Amino acid sequence: MTDVLTTIDELRDRLDAARATGSRVGFVPTMGYLHDGHATLVRAARAACDVVVVSIFVNPLQFAPDEDLAAYPRDLARDLRIIEAAGGDVVFHPDVDEMSGATTVTVAGVSEGFEGASRPTHFAGVATVVTKLLAIVGPCRAYFGEKDYQQLCVVRRLVADLSLPAEVVGVPVVREPDGLAMSSRNVYLTPAERAVAPTLYAALGAARAAVLDGARDAAAVEAVMRRVVATAELIDLDYAAVVDAATLAPVDRLSGELRLLIAGRLGRPRLLDNVGVTVPPV
Repeated sequence: MTDVLTTIDELRDRLDAARATGSRVGFVPTMGYLHDGHATLVRAARAACDVVVVSIFVNPLQFAPDEDLAAYPRDLARDLRIIEAAGGDVVFHPDVDEMSGATTVTVAGVSEGFEGASRPTHFAGVATVVTKLLAIVGPCRAYFGEKDYQQLCVVRRLVADLSLPAEVVGVPVVREPDGLAMSSRNVYLTPAERAVAPTLYAALGAARAAVLDGARDAAAVEAVMRRVVATAELIDLDYAAVVDAATLAPVDRLSGELRLLIAGRLGRPRLLDNVGVTVPPV
């Protein structure tokens, strides 16, 4: 049976006791309304760690004034079933008062542009709460999905800059059978929108194929993505970009470890996706 803890002191006591016996702690931070992508993170932690803790906290700092925090989907009972089935040992489910504070954390560089441009307050909210969660959990392996790739880069940067005792582990994107990246926000798609949503992944696939076929001009590869998305009238494309995989800096000529990023609005939800590609140096 998965234990549900609601206070910082309870969680610290539980994890300190586990580490005192030599146990390795795995941590999966979430905002709840879990799907198989989250379960994959829990299973990855279960395979490598002795104690697996999953946080469920709908972080108000991640929501802009025009975004409806109250409407974010929640189903704690279902979440607990998914976590238990995936091998989670402890759920940390604090209320807002338990997580509140006057300090904020901002990560320069990797948080700018892309999602940071579309949602200017988002990554400060993410960085602040993830920093607090990692400080509460203590030494651990922390698991994050690669679907939110810019977020993963932000977390890696803040862990390195603040010397937090966490090893950040990125886990590949989990997809529906038609390629759509799993996301809690997919529930907002209408049937017509859901039918065209995999176009984003198709655009990434076409661009990656172009790179593997020898394309080396970033602008041309980005144009491939835009052309594919243009075939789906319902998608309002935000960006399609080729960037350095570590820094998210734009590139002109393709070389080294790269990430293809794409995002667009499809009705109510805004969807994002990415794939990696390696171009050997000449």
